[in-house]
Amino acid sequence: MIDHTLAVESSSAMFGINKAVIAGFILAVVYVFIALEKIPKVTIAMLGAAVTLILGIVPASQAFAHVDFGVIVLLISMMIIVHIASRSGIFTWIAFELLKFTKGRPVSVLLALATFTAIASAFLDNVTTVVLILPVTFIIAREMKIDPIPILITEILASNIGGTATLIGDPPNIIIGSAAGLSFNDFIIQLTPVVVPIFIICMGIIAFIFKDDLTTTPERMEHVSNIDNSKTIKDKELMIRSMTILGLVILGFMLHSALHLEAYMIALLGASVLLVFEKPNQILADVEWMTIFFFIGLFIIIGGLVETGGIKFLADKLLEITQGDLTFTAMLVIWASGILSAIVDNIPYTVTMVPLIQELHDTMNIYPLWWALSLGACLGGNATIIGAAANVIVSESAFAAGHPISFFRFMKYGVLVTFISLVLSSIYVYFKFLA
Repeated sequence: MIDHTLAVESSSAMFGINKAVIAGFILAVVYVFIALEKIPKVTIAMLGAAVTLILGIVPASQAFAHVDFGVIVLLISMMIIVHIASRSGIFTWIAFELLKFTKGRPVSVLLALATFTAIASAFLDNVTTVVLILPVTFIIAREMKIDPIPILITEILASNIGGTATLIGDPPNIIIGSAAGLSFNDFIIQLTPVVVPIFIICMGIIAFIFKDDLTTTPERMEHVSNIDNSKTIKDKELMIRSMTILGLVILGFMLHSALHLEAYMIALLGASVLLVFEKPNQILADVEWMTIFFFIGLFIIIGGLVETGGIKFLADKLLEITQGDLTFTAMLVIWASGILSAIVDNIPYTVTMVPLIQELHDTMNIYPLWWALSLGACLGGNATIIGAAANVIVSESAFAAGHPISFFRFMKYGVLVTFISLVLSSIYVYFKFLA
């Protein structure tokens, strides 16, 4: 009887191990296809989720327990708010005003667009920001008769750096904030002190590198500095309404602890109020549903590793490597996140890492690890053209416009900026949280 019981337990354990291996294999295959970009990411994520459920790695009854709907609702709500606001022309107006302020000087234009992109990415999100700034960039490059690629590369780098500073600026931060219970203010307080110097140093270096590629005539400079911006706002009433709601939503994020409301609730309220004045079918049609379903599929796939004990196994291995040393673990998380986010999109990487860090909760103080993960994943996305969603969007749009950005041309600048960013982040995390 005892032998039979042991045999059953051994068989169950072996079956569990096999399921964990299968879950890990599914995740690895999904990662490979995401990196290759031969098949749309959303298709791969949904296929991986379907296989995970069909094989019973995640029980059907538990499928949506692994989906963080706070993240999903926050993303959809912010997409709705920003899309409605953009229809008024406000973001183009702001960009043109910045250009007029620079008097058409090419390097100043570059830095103005970088600054606008970084700030907008912090308070909107970097994907939305680059979509808004792309048409403006092409218009400026055409008017000034300069190559748009240096500006586009700079905007990608600025977007990922700026998006690192807030909860809603970059999708990895939304995932981390939801999992760790970190507020909008937490991100601003803890990350802005390092993001600002990273931005200033990196943009100074990039401007110096690109200065010879950005030359134009005095006549062109005069033309750009006198752009007629009086008719850029297409709908003044819509602008006032949407920017008021956007401002209140951001204020709500800052006060959400005092209000006892989650960030997604505040964003959902703002989006709902704006939809009262719009035709929902038109607005909802422009939500990036592929991104949303990509997230859902990915959450289910990672749930397979959680259910089978794969995440606990990885956490144990991480502890084995670092021997439970918090400083070593934090540095490893920063640099591993930076390097791996350059190879695969930082969104699936972050979704994978979150439960792993949570698993370390009983062994060490994981608070510094959340900031290490945020800095590594967000800033590491700058290393390659496939490192972050914003990079891919700009690359595809540039190719469609006849200005392809080669993988290695971007990497030449991206790796430099990423290395500087990770060095500064490591110094900051050590002295801020570990020393």
